[in-house]
Amino acid sequence: MNFTFDLNSIWFMLVGVLFTGYAILDGFDLGVGALHLFTRTDEERRLMINSIGPVWDGNEVWLVTGGGALFAAFPIVYATAFSGFYLALMFVLFALIFRAVAIEFRSKQPMLWWRRLWDISFSASSITASFLIGVALGNIAWGVPLDAEHEFAGTFLTLLNPYSLMVGITTLALFIMHGSIYVVLKTEGALHEKARPWVNNAIIFFVICYLSTTVATLLYVPHMTEYIIGHPVLFVVPILNMLAIANIPREIHHRRDFRAFLSSCASMLALLALFGIGMYPYMIYSRPSPENSLDIYNAASSARTLEIMLIIAVIGMPLVLSYTIVVYRIFRGKVKLEPTSY
Repeated sequence: MNFTFDLNSIWFMLVGVLFTGYAILDGFDLGVGALHLFTRTDEERRLMINSIGPVWDGNEVWLVTGGGALFAAFPIVYATAFSGFYLALMFVLFALIFRAVAIEFRSKQPMLWWRRLWDISFSASSITASFLIGVALGNIAWGVPLDAEHEFAGTFLTLLNPYSLMVGITTLALFIMHGSIYVVLKTEGALHEKARPWVNNAIIFFVICYLSTTVATLLYVPHMTEYIIGHPVLFVVPILNMLAIANIPREIHHRRDFRAFLSSCASMLALLALFGIGMYPYMIYSRPSPENSLDIYNAASSARTLEIMLIIAVIGMPLVLSYTIVVYRIFRGKVKLEPTSY
């Protein structure tokens, strides 16, 4: 299907922008959590947590906003996804809750066993959430069994197919790469020097996963490449993605850490743009019966609803963006430990 610039397509892009904002912002703090146990001393672990301390909960506003936009613009997609993926989404929710509890509880007691308990909880829940977010993306790309009523006709085990697990590992690798750059950007001294080699190791891990997933997509998920093959100008997106990834080790080598972080953000933006291009106009692809798929037309709210919501979005999204910019500006610079720190 060719792209049509109508309300449905606009909302497809807006929902994509909100979830992309979440992936870029929460991606680095999930990555910091995944790397947390690579540090040994209590001071280093406090620095890791405090590097994300002022922003981690604000980052999740983008997830809530994206979920709200999905519910209002494409309610059938919301209903199908949240009923069909119920158990998987509960695991994601528990992981995010345990992670938040670990951040808040770790500093409440000085005992070594107490802090180790919450260190493990923080790292394990960050890894679990990152992996399951990727598994969800993998299932949406691969396709799930939907019946003629657009209801999920599979089981929890249906969601654990090899392609989705591969996307889950790739997402975890991407967040670890993003998080390692953020740690280098926000720290100084011994932890900064310790974290610098993590970046190159994380890039190698991510590139191996990314190439493997790309090959699997080309071989086994052809509908994800049909639109881009039909519109060759869109090949600029994967090219920009590869340039952004290749620029990260160059900037890290020259100790331009902020530029490396921006390159990592650009690569995540390009990856999610590729995902959106591959999915368009589908919201949930049905396998093995594509005629049962949910797309931006058969799953959308009424045109009047989309119009009213667009007005609200034009007013609300700049507020969310402004709030995010102000918070990051206030807490810019290297992280310092204070008596009130975590």
